[in-house]
Amino acid sequence: MAYWLFKTEPETFSWEDQKKRGAKGEPWSGVRNFQAAKNMKAMKRGDRGFFYHTGEERRIVGIVEVIAEYKPDPTDESGRFGLVDVKAIEEFKTPVTLAEIRTNPQLSEMVLVRNSRLSVQPVTDREWQILCRAGGL
Repeated sequence: MAYWLFKTEPETFSWEDQKKRGAKGEPWSGVRNFQAAKNMKAMKRGDRGFFYHTGEERRIVGIVEVIAEYKPDPTDESGRFGLVDVKAIEEFKTPVTLAEIRTNPQLSEMVLVRNSRLSVQPVTDREWQILCRAGGL
Protein backbone atom coordinates (compact mmCIF):
# COMPACT_ATOMS: atom_id res chain seq x y z
CA MET A 1 0.00 0.00 0.00
CA ALA A 2 1.19 3.50 -0.84
CA TYR A 3 0.29 6.74 0.93
CA TRP A 4 -0.66 10.12 -0.51
CA LEU A 5 -1.93 13.57 0.40
CA PHE A 6 -4.89 15.19 -1.39
CA LYS A 7 -5.31 18.94 -1.06
CA THR A 8 -8.62 20.75 -1.40
CA GLU A 9 -10.11 24.15 -0.64
CA PRO A 10 -12.70 23.45 2.08
CA GLU A 11 -15.01 26.10 0.58
CA THR A 12 -15.03 24.13 -2.69
CA PHE A 13 -15.02 20.54 -1.38
CA SER A 14 -14.59 19.83 2.32
CA TRP A 15 -14.05 16.81 4.52
CA GLU A 16 -17.76 17.02 5.43
CA ASP A 17 -18.62 16.84 1.71
CA GLN A 18 -16.34 13.81 1.31
CA LYS A 19 -17.94 12.01 4.28
CA LYS A 20 -21.42 12.63 2.83
CA ARG A 21 -20.43 10.69 -0.32
CA GLY A 22 -20.24 7.52 1.78
CA ALA A 23 -19.06 4.23 0.31
CA LYS A 24 -19.55 5.39 -3.29
CA GLY A 25 -16.83 7.99 -2.76
CA GLU A 26 -16.06 10.94 -4.99
CA PRO A 27 -13.98 11.47 -8.15
CA TRP A 28 -10.89 13.56 -7.37
CA SER A 29 -11.33 15.71 -10.46
CA GLY A 30 -9.96 19.05 -11.58
CA VAL A 31 -6.25 18.29 -11.13
CA ARG A 32 -4.35 20.15 -13.87
CA ASN A 33 -0.76 19.75 -12.76
CA PHE A 34 1.36 17.13 -14.55
CA GLN A 35 3.27 16.04 -11.41
CA ALA A 36 0.03 15.66 -9.44
CA ALA A 37 -1.48 13.70 -12.35
CA LYS A 38 1.60 11.46 -12.45
CA ASN A 39 1.12 10.79 -8.73
CA MET A 40 -2.52 9.81 -9.32
CA LYS A 41 -1.49 7.49 -12.17
CA ALA A 42 0.70 5.62 -9.67
CA MET A 43 -2.18 5.05 -7.23
CA LYS A 44 -3.69 1.62 -6.71
CA ARG A 45 -7.03 0.61 -5.28
CA GLY A 46 -6.65 0.40 -1.49
CA ASP A 47 -3.97 3.10 -1.22
CA ARG A 48 -4.64 5.61 1.55
CA GLY A 49 -4.35 9.38 1.55
CA PHE A 50 -4.53 12.29 3.90
CA PHE A 51 -7.40 14.72 3.22
CA TYR A 52 -5.86 18.17 3.56
CA HIS A 53 -7.73 21.47 3.78
CA THR A 54 -5.81 24.30 2.12
CA GLY A 55 -6.56 28.02 2.32
CA GLU A 56 -6.73 29.50 5.78
CA GLU A 57 -7.00 26.12 7.54
CA ARG A 58 -3.90 24.36 6.14
CA ARG A 59 -4.38 21.11 8.02
CA ILE A 60 -4.88 17.38 7.63
CA VAL A 61 -8.41 16.52 8.73
CA GLY A 62 -8.93 12.89 7.71
CA ILE A 63 -8.01 9.80 5.74
CA VAL A 64 -9.40 8.65 2.39
CA GLU A 65 -8.97 5.42 0.45
CA VAL A 66 -8.50 5.10 -3.30
CA ILE A 67 -11.47 3.06 -4.54
CA ALA A 68 -11.00 3.44 -8.32
CA GLU A 69 -7.74 3.85 -10.20
CA TYR A 70 -6.75 6.53 -12.70
CA LYS A 71 -9.16 7.18 -15.55
CA PRO A 72 -10.00 10.17 -17.81
CA ASP A 73 -11.36 13.25 -16.04
CA PRO A 74 -14.61 14.26 -17.76
CA THR A 75 -14.11 17.86 -16.57
CA ASP A 76 -10.91 18.14 -18.65
CA GLU A 77 -11.80 19.27 -22.17
CA SER A 78 -8.21 18.74 -23.35
CA GLY A 79 -8.30 15.04 -22.46
CA ARG A 80 -4.81 15.23 -20.93
CA PHE A 81 -5.72 14.75 -17.27
CA GLY A 82 -7.45 12.08 -15.23
CA LEU A 83 -8.75 11.32 -11.78
CA VAL A 84 -9.08 8.66 -9.11
CA ASP A 85 -12.09 7.99 -6.89
CA VAL A 86 -11.68 8.23 -3.11
CA LYS A 87 -13.90 7.57 -0.11
CA ALA A 88 -13.66 8.82 3.46
CA ILE A 89 -12.23 6.31 5.92
CA GLU A 90 -11.53 8.08 9.19
CA GLU A 91 -11.53 11.58 10.64
CA PHE A 92 -8.54 12.86 12.57
CA LYS A 93 -9.39 13.29 16.24
CA THR A 94 -7.01 16.25 16.25
CA PRO A 95 -6.36 17.95 12.89
CA VAL A 96 -2.64 18.40 12.18
CA THR A 97 -1.71 21.84 10.88
CA LEU A 98 0.95 22.72 8.34
CA ALA A 99 2.65 24.79 11.05
CA GLU A 100 2.94 21.69 13.26
CA ILE A 101 4.25 19.63 10.35
CA ARG A 102 6.88 22.25 9.51
CA THR A 103 8.17 22.39 13.09
CA ASN A 104 8.60 18.59 13.34
CA PRO A 105 12.21 17.75 12.36
CA GLN A 106 11.14 14.20 11.44
CA LEU A 107 8.94 15.68 8.68
CA SER A 108 11.43 18.17 7.25
CA GLU A 109 11.79 16.20 4.00
CA MET A 110 8.05 15.75 3.47
CA VAL A 111 6.82 16.94 0.06
CA LEU A 112 4.24 19.13 1.81
CA VAL A 113 7.07 21.00 3.54
CA ARG A 114 9.28 21.28 0.45
CA ASN A 115 6.55 21.88 -2.17
CA SER A 116 3.37 22.91 -0.37
CA ARG A 117 1.65 23.94 -3.61
CA LEU A 118 1.51 20.44 -5.18
CA SER A 119 -2.13 19.32 -4.95
CA VAL A 120 -1.59 15.53 -4.91
CA GLN A 121 1.64 14.25 -3.41
CA PRO A 122 3.28 11.11 -2.03
CA VAL A 123 3.73 10.47 1.68
CA THR A 124 6.31 8.02 3.04
CA ASP A 125 5.41 5.19 5.42
CA ARG A 126 7.28 6.95 8.23
CA GLU A 127 5.54 10.29 7.59
CA TRP A 128 2.19 8.46 7.51
CA GLN A 129 2.80 6.86 10.92
CA ILE A 130 4.00 10.11 12.51
CA LEU A 131 1.03 12.10 11.22
CA CYS A 132 -1.56 9.47 12.12
CA ARG A 133 -0.26 9.47 15.71
CA ALA A 134 -0.28 13.29 15.76
CA GLY A 135 -3.88 13.20 14.54
CA GLY A 136 -4.95 10.89 17.35
CA LEU A 137 -5.29 7.70 15.31
